[in-house]
Amino acid sequence: MLLEGKKILIMGIRNKWSIAFGIAKACYDQGAKLLFTYMGEENKDKIEELISEFEGSKAYVLNEASEDNLVEEVFTKIKTENGKIDGIVHAIAHANTEDLHNDFIFTSKNGLSHALDVSCYSFVLVSRMAKELDMLNENASLLTLTYYGSTKVFDGYNVMGVAKAGLEASVRYLAENLGRDGIRVNSISAGPIKTLSAKGIKDFSSILDVVENRAPLHRNVTQVEVGNVASFLLSPMASAVTGQIIYADNGYNIMG
Repeated sequence: MLLEGKKILIMGIRNKWSIAFGIAKACYDQGAKLLFTYMGEENKDKIEELISEFEGSKAYVLNEASEDNLVEEVFTKIKTENGKIDGIVHAIAHANTEDLHNDFIFTSKNGLSHALDVSCYSFVLVSRMAKELDMLNENASLLTLTYYGSTKVFDGYNVMGVAKAGLEASVRYLAENLGRDGIRVNSISAGPIKTLSAKGIKDFSSILDVVENRAPLHRNVTQVEVGNVASFLLSPMASAVTGQIIYADNGYNIMG
């Protein structure tokens, strides 16, 4: 198995329809021990039930992944209880609803700052804190999630596209910085999937229809398929891959 004996932290799990859950399942099936962070102490019972199929897993509350002191506190606890880890999956993003539903030109300063803070800076912070706390094993791998709306205009993606563009640039700079320590940093650009977050995008169902019609494989991607790509990138099989945006979208991104 690709991840036998590896400890992987998955940040931002919410429900069984999320991409984070698909990645968790794929990693677990490949032998990984799983750790999770989630938002809201009130969600504890729901999250524990959600991850109960992953034997030996643990979950930790992290309400603000873009707050330095909170990430340091949770990461310190994770390392103390579990030792060093081999990979981190950053599945955290958010934008205000009005900034997704209105034209991009009406994005407020606070709305742009919020989207960048939660969706981009949080990954930089997570990467830095993991390094500073000496939390990562040798040859560890960091992974985040992006979307094609970072480079092309999708109606309703708006400020999130700007945040994801920043995130993708961060992947490249982090890959250079952390590569000095043998740590790899990559991102998966998944095709559209019916997640809770996707419901906030205007006319999301039409995006699914377009991808199904135009992608070379003429279908939409699944959580399982994205999870399989993540497992590969987190594993030693991808030891020469870093600083990359890997598309898992059935080829939609190549079409003119």
